[in-house]
Amino acid sequence: MESQTSRRARLLVVEDEADLRRSLEYALKASGYDVQTADSGDSTLRALDAFEPDLVLLDVMLPDISGLDICRRIHQMPESRRAVVVILSARVEESDRVAGFEAGADDYVVKPFNVRELILRIEARLKTRDPVPETDELTRPGKADGLNVGVLTVDEKAHRVLVNGREVHVSVMEMRLIVHLMRAPGRMCTRRKLLTEVWGYHPEVSSRTVDTHVKRLRDKLGEAADLLQTVRGIGFRLATPEGDEGNGKSHANR
Repeated sequence: MESQTSRRARLLVVEDEADLRRSLEYALKASGYDVQTADSGDSTLRALDAFEPDLVLLDVMLPDISGLDICRRIHQMPESRRAVVVILSARVEESDRVAGFEAGADDYVVKPFNVRELILRIEARLKTRDPVPETDELTRPGKADGLNVGVLTVDEKAHRVLVNGREVHVSVMEMRLIVHLMRAPGRMCTRRKLLTEVWGYHPEVSSRTVDTHVKRLRDKLGEAADLLQTVRGIGFRLATPEGDEGNGKSHANR
């Protein structure tokens, strides 16, 4: 099956600055993407329904609707129609990045930016939407690759999460988070450590970003939700079903 990038992935550029909007449209079309543009929140919402983009480049400062509100709406869309969101913003404070990720963004790019670097980021994000055949080897008994803890199995390269063989759809950031925790089951990770190593920046503000993503993951994991534990006042860990570290009932809560 064709990948998203080889079948002319659909990109929606949301930017109210005309010159930048036209420049991005030109560069992305030259890179082989099917591109539409919007200059307001209202036109963005119409384009989401009519164009059904694979990825949205989203300016935060729009004349009518906040880009963060649009990001939240996208995140609430059905999985099959939910676009990857890359925020483009001149806001550089840690609190602004936090707000973007908490709204459901998959990436955050600060203006001004290098267009070639932006295109590379777009390519990386679109790979997470590539369809994977249902007969993928991850579901076969004895498969050695991937990460396994109890009923939970993750293949980062294929962007697949399975609970007892049933696929669970997760966002890019949710995948990064679960992979990070699964690489060391039973190890406690502080919120600050997760923000640094998973989100990729050094937090200087108090944030509920990690808590928000953990809650979303738990809601999706079903019978594996209890593996994702909260260490009160400190951070999170992925339990090991058979060990004392994994049980942690006296110290962890959901």
